[in-house]
Amino acid sequence: MRMQFRAKVSLFFISVLSLTAAAQENDTIKGVLEEVVVTGQIEPQSINKSVFNVRVISNEDIKRQAGNNLADVMNQYLNITVMPNNSTGKSTVSMFGLDGQYLKILVDNVPLVTDNGLGNNVDLTQINLDDIDHIEIIEGSMGVTHGANAVSGIINIITKKATSTDYEVSATVQEETIGDEYEPFANRGRHIQALRVAHSFNSNWFASIGANHNDFTGFQDTRGGENYTPYDPNTPQTNRGYSWLPKEQWFTNATLRYQKGLTRVFYKFDYFNEHIDYYDPVVGSEVVTGVGILRYSNDRKYDTQRFYHHLNASGHLFNQLSYNVSASYQKQQRDVNEYRYYIQTGQQTPRFDETFQRTEVLYSTGTLSNFFKNSIADLQIGYELVNTDGFNSALSGTFNNDDQQGGDLNKRLENYDVFAASEVKVSERFSIRPGARYSFQSKFDDQWAASLGFRQLFNQGYEARASFGRSYRTPNYDELYTYMVDANHNVQGNSALLPETGYTVELSGRKSTYTANGLSISNALNVTYNDVQDRIELAIVNPSPLAYKYINISNYKSFLASTSNSFKYKNWDARVGVTLLGISRKIDTGLAASDDKFLFNVQANANVGYTVPKWNTVFSVYYKLMGRSQQFVQTGSIDTEAPQFHLQEIESFGLLDASVRKSFFSGRFDATVGARNLLDVVNVQSNVASNAGAHSAGTTNLLMGYGRSYFLKLTYNLNF
Repeated sequence: MRMQFRAKVSLFFISVLSLTAAAQENDTIKGVLEEVVVTGQIEPQSINKSVFNVRVISNEDIKRQAGNNLADVMNQYLNITVMPNNSTGKSTVSMFGLDGQYLKILVDNVPLVTDNGLGNNVDLTQINLDDIDHIEIIEGSMGVTHGANAVSGIINIITKKATSTDYEVSATVQEETIGDEYEPFANRGRHIQALRVAHSFNSNWFASIGANHNDFTGFQDTRGGENYTPYDPNTPQTNRGYSWLPKEQWFTNATLRYQKGLTRVFYKFDYFNEHIDYYDPVVGSEVVTGVGILRYSNDRKYDTQRFYHHLNASGHLFNQLSYNVSASYQKQQRDVNEYRYYIQTGQQTPRFDETFQRTEVLYSTGTLSNFFKNSIADLQIGYELVNTDGFNSALSGTFNNDDQQGGDLNKRLENYDVFAASEVKVSERFSIRPGARYSFQSKFDDQWAASLGFRQLFNQGYEARASFGRSYRTPNYDELYTYMVDANHNVQGNSALLPETGYTVELSGRKSTYTANGLSISNALNVTYNDVQDRIELAIVNPSPLAYKYINISNYKSFLASTSNSFKYKNWDARVGVTLLGISRKIDTGLAASDDKFLFNVQANANVGYTVPKWNTVFSVYYKLMGRSQQFVQTGSIDTEAPQFHLQEIESFGLLDASVRKSFFSGRFDATVGARNLLDVVNVQSNVASNAGAHSAGTTNLLMGYGRSYFLKLTYNLNF
């Protein structure tokens, strides 16, 4: 049934492509606009005028990579590491070596709801790119403008809110292999269909609606799949299932925008649905009277739903003051259905079906700016209100806190923030930007953030920037409340945890060069230092029986030096960059302490694009080198050895992607063919420099990819 459904959906979208390709309409050439950024700015402005260093991923970059979700495109950028988890199906992102709890992901300046929070630990595969205009990235402390948990930086996804013609219709079909596993429109591979319609009714009103279906059928690799079982029932079985879990996703979105003069109001709605199949690798045996021995596994189905509502209004008051106000209601719920699956017969016996996690958020933020009539100084004042209602079922573990023992948990966290930032042009070339935020917290002591930035322009295209920032990270639900008895030798939540504090210092320089023959060169050098204090880690609070507890014990420091360079000449577009990241992490669990020396990692990337105008074709190659990385990990048997910290090394690997995109019929039809992970990375070797204990093998493999994959993407764009 699922195979037939996939085939029907794909055939429907192919039919849409065929029908729209038959239409004959005149093209409207879209004008080239100056690159404008909004993230962290008092007013939208040119990227060159921003006091912050802003990286932009354009819609053209996304098309060149045939990106369908955010994980597809983020892997190729420096100081950004996509962290896939094959056991949960999620892919989060780290920056400066800090995981997704320290990085905030926004959609149109509003943080995105997650299973247990707002804006952090976002699954990148759950962010669709069909209606994306561009993506803005700022590294470093952004606590003043974006509040809690923006310690390492922010990623802001800017969606489309206008058309260049009255109507824009795009229909897409994409087929992709998962490694060497593929069947067209069937139960192997990745099958994507998308449709988007946008219409400008007149100069004031705009509306769009879209849908996307992404069917990732899982990566079996060396595992046996759903119906695998050993021939000998007495042999322990741990090889059933998939290396990467199958998941099916549906995205829908709608936008309505009204604009008249300087006043703009828009409403955006997104609905997301995801189904993940988890196949337990362990197979048991059960004697059934009259049947014999049946082999079974306890499998699970996870269903996630997300509702996103965003209402925004911006404009001017009293012919001078600029206002920008957003209100958002978001809800994400994850349900789990566990059943016993009898492999020989295909019979399913229900075990339980319930809501596993739920997060509801009421959010609002607003700013007033442009207080002064002169162009020398600008002031922005703002607020942020967050009301988060979180629920975890007893499946998360039991809960250990003052007012509840066991059962489900429902907790509400609130914060009410005020902030101010100003930008002073001391001269035409020198600007200063100070800012501060104060946060009234319902759970923790009140928090504050501060920042100070400088920008200096020199002759001959030289620019210099410097900034200092203080941010904070509040503990998440798991750290605060979850009491996982025996899941990891008794891990306890701690409702008395304190927020972490992060400090960032950044220095950067840039040189832009333009020659008479059309050559454009940009060279940048950046140095960043991060210091995270009172970091939350697991510590041993009882050696026998072994019990861990989340406490504020760790200090984390990182040093990053990077260079990025871009070149544009006629039909060539090339970029190359290198980063050196050093991390010092001091952990003391109570029975063991780690070394705090700096451990260094090198990353490099390059991409080249070449356009052949007479063929309407773009050739693209992307490469990223992930150098050898090191970290201290805890080893030792819990029964016979004291815990110790030893150095773990993860070998280097490279990611190479390539694509060719060709336009037909005056740009109405696009075909993109290419490959991801051409170097066929699946497992990356990890070595621990010690005798392995019960919790650490001397050599292990980390699953980082699903091998070399090929794709074909067909898109029809109808503009009239």
